[in-house]
Order: sequence, then C-alpha cells, then structure tokens
Amino acid sequence: MSRNILLNPTLPSSTQLALRRAGYETLDDLSTTSVEALSKELGIDISDSQSIITVSQRPPGPPLSQSLASLISRSQSVACSYAAVNTALGGGLPRGRILEISGPPGSFKETLALDYTRIFAEANEEVIFIDTQNMTSLATIKKTFCNSSAAADYQDLTGLLVLNSISFPFLSHPDVQSFKRTALLEKIHQVFLQASALNNLTIITTSQMSTKLLNADGSPGNFETGAKAVMVPQLGSTYLPNGRSYRLVIVPESRATGVVQLLSSPTHPSGQARHQYDLSQHGA
Repeated sequence: MSRNILLNPTLPSSTQLALRRAGYETLDDLSTTSVEALSKELGIDISDSQSIITVSQRPPGPPLSQSLASLISRSQSVACSYAAVNTALGGGLPRGRILEISGPPGSFKETLALDYTRIFAEANEEVIFIDTQNMTSLATIKKTFCNSSAAADYQDLTGLLVLNSISFPFLSHPDVQSFKRTALLEKIHQVFLQASALNNLTIITTSQMSTKLLNADGSPGNFETGAKAVMVPQLGSTYLPNGRSYRLVIVPESRATGVVQLLSSPTHPSGQARHQYDLSQHGA
C-alpha cells in the first residue's frame, strides 16, 4: 500500500483541493517533482509546495491505507470544486457547521450539495442524503460517483447530512397552522444545533426561493403597500442555529455564469459578500 501525500493535516484545504485535482495521491507520485515545478503546476505558494515535498522525502514508515481524500476528515474545513463558493466561505466549509444553499430552479445548488457528498464519501465518512422532493435522480447520483474512489466501509460515523429541498414539505402542506410551522422549525433548529455542536456533524440543506415584498423604507410590505420585491430563501433563518450557520444564495445570470452571495455566516451575520462564478471553467 502506498503512503499518504499529506502527513501534515494542517495544510490549507485549498492545497488539498489542488493536489486532488492534479491527480496526486501517493508520496511516490512526487518523487521526481521539484518544489518550483509543483508550485507552478498547482498554483500554490512555494511554502506550501515545500512542505509537501518535505513530507514526500521523509523515510517511509508503516504502510498506511488512507487515500489523500481521507485526510479531509482531519482538516478543519472542506473545499468543494467551485472556487467562488470556497472564496465566499473563507476557504472552505468548516466541519461541524450548517450550510444552507438557496437558489431558483436551474441553479447548481443540488450539484453543489452532491459535490460535497462525493468529497465526504471519498474521505471514508458516512453520508446521509435525503431528498424530500425527489429532485435528484439515482442516475445523477451514480454519475457523481462514476469516477469516485469512495470506499464502501466508513471509518468515521461523524460525517455529512444533506437535506435536499428542505423547504418542500412545508410548501406541500400549506394548511399547516402558523404555530405548528414555527414549532417544527424550532425543533429542526435544536436538532441541527445538537448534532453539529456535540457530534461534529456537517449539515447541508438546499432550498428554493420565494418572493418577499418590501415597503419603500425596507419594512415588510404587502401587495398594496409594497414598493419592491426581493427573492429570499423560503424557510427564512429561524431553523438555522446562530453562530454555526452559513447561508449561500446562488443567483444565475446565464446557464453557466452568475453570482454566489453569502447572506450570513458565523463571523459576518450580515453577510452580503458576492462572488462571480463560471461553470464553463473547471473549478468555477
């Protein structure tokens, strides 16, 4: 069995992503690569390249069975395949946090959720994917994993929970009384908080958007008083624990381009950071 490339789990998640994209998996793969060449190939700093090469030149120890991807389970954050999303999240999604991905139909929110699913599965972590609206077909899931090295036996039960279309059950039962809806959202809030804080479970939800009417002064309006309409996530933010949640909105401008907007995060409650994406480019 080959040795891991990254014996140092403190390397940035962006470096892990660059190595994974370039196809490096074992120390033997780096045996003929120089510090300068690796830095240029991966687009990383010389210091990061030097630390990787230093690890590769250490005397071999006991054989290790973990792949490069499995080291994600040790890292503090997980970088996905979309640069704009990683930038919006400050480099990656911190483990044990909640990420809400909202967007209109046709945005790549489900694709993004599946990308995180693949990354966690390749790290030999248990992933539970729940689709409340049957929006993600089995064929799509199989396609996501067609070139994946995900293992069948999971070594860490603290992994990822994906709730795709979390807003759909509430929309499909419009007769639910307001107080019951509030109670359900509060229950979800408590479960998310306990699972993420105590069990280090990473949680990702996807949600559709709804129209919110605002008065000229910015206060909530109605069809008679509203001066403008904005698109907002359908469930609001009450179900998301403060201090542990990230809220992303995907705003398409064309089939391949658009904006990823950070509505809020644990460090920036007001959010509003916007980053352009281009799906036609690798790692957009």
